[in-house]
Amino acid sequence: MDLRIFTEPQQGATYDTLLTVAKATEDLGFDAFFRSDHYLRMGAVDGLPGPTDAWITLAGIARETKRIRLGTLMTAGTFRLPGVLAIQVAQVDQMSGGRVELGLGAGWFEEEHKAYGIPFPKEKIGRLEEQLAIVTGLWATETGKTFDFHGKFYDLTDSPALPKPAQAKVPVLIGGHGATRTPRLAGQYADEFNMPFASLEDTARQFGRVRAAAEAAGRAADALTYSNALVACVGKDDAEVARRAAVIGREVEELKANGLAGSPAEVVEKIGRYAEAGAQRIYLQILDLDDLDHLELISAQVQSQLT
Repeated sequence: MDLRIFTEPQQGATYDTLLTVAKATEDLGFDAFFRSDHYLRMGAVDGLPGPTDAWITLAGIARETKRIRLGTLMTAGTFRLPGVLAIQVAQVDQMSGGRVELGLGAGWFEEEHKAYGIPFPKEKIGRLEEQLAIVTGLWATETGKTFDFHGKFYDLTDSPALPKPAQAKVPVLIGGHGATRTPRLAGQYADEFNMPFASLEDTARQFGRVRAAAEAAGRAADALTYSNALVACVGKDDAEVARRAAVIGREVEELKANGLAGSPAEVVEKIGRYAEAGAQRIYLQILDLDDLDHLELISAQVQSQLT
């Protein structure tokens, strides 16, 4: 079971804070550092000092780390044109020495689009499908040849399809709860399917849909990696769990019901149940980015039991 660290910088974080967490992620033996792609805070936080851009952040971190994988859960398809995104991700992959993964979603948070003047189209899934075809098509085009795409939303003619990523294949992540279109897109394009903030029952059901969709697309169901994203709140005792829950404005029992919360033993047991539901990888949503002791505890007493 891979454990990855997943951050939500729109809630309030500087680049330096994110770099510190990424370096701790590497030093403590976690598999990867991922971040959300949002420009507006959510909930009752001030979001200060303001948002950071996902791919600019990852470019900087790429030069300051050596081992960990780097990526997004999920890049908003509404934020960037697919040709531009393909260039950005390929460049960061080169800067990292081939450690980047692209989580790509349709975009959903309308308020942040209004706040920063970003168009928020009604038809987002159709756009996402074309974006996936374009980004993966540009990377797969043989050097020296050109790429064309003529769709409903995007039109590319005689693209040199450059630059290329350092990796022969940048892993593409698709995720979500949708019962029909999301599994179909994952079955066709994804290297990994991520089920965010879901129950065991919903996880197993959605993984089954994606496995069926992959087979319908002519792929082996096991060609994809299956993962969950879950909030983490771990403590060596009840008092420490309660303190960490209070800092992020959550109730302990709610966190235990909907995330990975409690003692290391409780969290290991629950991760085991997600593994039984088909999860091979867990993204630990870390909401207090100043609490590096939290990461140390998870590394020492949770991750060590899973490896």
